[in-house]
Amino acid sequence: MHLELRGITKRFPGVVANDAVDLVVEPGQVHGLLGENGAGKSTLMNILYGLYRADEGEILVDGQPLELDGPGDAIAAGIGMVHQHFMLVPVFTVAENILLGVERTHQLGRLDRARSSREVRELAERSGLPVDPDAIVEDLAVGVQQRVEILKALYRDARLLILDEPTAVLTPQEADDLFEAIRGFTAEGRSVIFISHKLREHRAIADRISVLRRGRIVGTADPRTATEQELANLMVGRPVELVVDKPRAQPQDIVLDVTNLVVQDLAGTTLVDDVNFEVRRGEIVAVAGVEGNGQTPLVRALTGLETILSGDVTVSGVSVTGRTRKDVLRAGVGHVPEDRAHDGLVADFSVAENLVLNLWDAEPFAKHATLQFREIDAHAKRLVEAYDVRTPSTATPAGSLSGGNQQKLVVAREFDRPIDLLVASQPTRGVDVGSIEYIHRQLVAKRDQGTAVLLVSSELDEVLALADRVAVMFHGRLVGPFPMPVSKEAVGRMMAGADPDEVLSGEPR
Repeated sequence: MHLELRGITKRFPGVVANDAVDLVVEPGQVHGLLGENGAGKSTLMNILYGLYRADEGEILVDGQPLELDGPGDAIAAGIGMVHQHFMLVPVFTVAENILLGVERTHQLGRLDRARSSREVRELAERSGLPVDPDAIVEDLAVGVQQRVEILKALYRDARLLILDEPTAVLTPQEADDLFEAIRGFTAEGRSVIFISHKLREHRAIADRISVLRRGRIVGTADPRTATEQELANLMVGRPVELVVDKPRAQPQDIVLDVTNLVVQDLAGTTLVDDVNFEVRRGEIVAVAGVEGNGQTPLVRALTGLETILSGDVTVSGVSVTGRTRKDVLRAGVGHVPEDRAHDGLVADFSVAENLVLNLWDAEPFAKHATLQFREIDAHAKRLVEAYDVRTPSTATPAGSLSGGNQQKLVVAREFDRPIDLLVASQPTRGVDVGSIEYIHRQLVAKRDQGTAVLLVSSELDEVLALADRVAVMFHGRLVGPFPMPVSKEAVGRMMAGADPDEVLSGEPR
């Protein structure tokens, strides 16, 4: 498919999301779309997929104008989209999700399950995206759910596939598998628009990169010759520090002390298995590991979101085991959750309301059980400016912000208040390189102010750049923390289950 966007403009109250955007995607090409949070990438793709209607401009497919009244028109034209937040029915099977709306039926109108399952299995094998067509979607890992989304588009014969932040929830191996599948698509003459904040991914998979800044295309680049630094500078409009600059840590007294912690799910499966570690004031302890090895239930247990079966968690010498979420936060714990939509924000609440979720009943935001809206709004305006949250106003519902700006909203709330312990889980997931730079600086600043920082991240480069000590989780058990430096290769081997004594015996000390 040859796609051309000409002069696409889209306005929302108080903001121009897309400003006269021109974009050309050639057949068999992976076209990377790069930009900061709120730069207009998702809006532009939603226009192309028929979810929004452009105020100005036109879309041409193979030289012919394309009028879109909804996603059905886009699908009919051969355009498929895999959204950052999946559009699947959790209780349906893989095959039922893929064929939803185009079901195969018998003569009497009954669903032909055998044929549906067979066709999905053949498509999955042909596309290099293996998946069990009879599996229930809610039982699948997120990486497999993404395959289902892609197969859903391919089943409808998509000739242009839009991938919006496709690797945000993938392990490195799953990302490599996705890239291999993308190369297979383009070898068949299909086109791909690839949206990601990860500069190295654009250089690895894209044939051409267009950069959006504040709604406008500000440049294009050849990934074979452009450096990550050049792309970052073009994306943000200023020089960006890609390497974290931090002084040596000065650890002090123990703030977080975890002893013999065990967490199980409702079926009795052990998710966190006898975990012991401590985090001191003035240091960053980072937990690495392939997602699904117990990091999520560990963080949820530490922050009052998960029931602890046995063991103890103390913060500044006070046990918070079995305490409520509110009790844990009031004990001096800040928490940036990995699932901002579920655990970090109330989507229908305004930006201002979300920024005081932890403090709404305390002065100066409440007085004699009455909310002080002037104080709340002034607080919100200060944080929105300080953390560069792109929003039309502080009264805007948080759910209407882009994913990256939602993340910055959570970070602003948790970083701004006085805390003894900061638990940051995937703090830079889905945010742009400029925001990553800012968040990394703030994490180091928190450490240097005497906060104990527990960082949980699936980004190995982030772990190694920020950690003063690094631990690894594998199958619910934690090894370490080990003092830095530890090599990327050594951490990677421990993430795969290698014996830490054997791995670290060859490390220079």
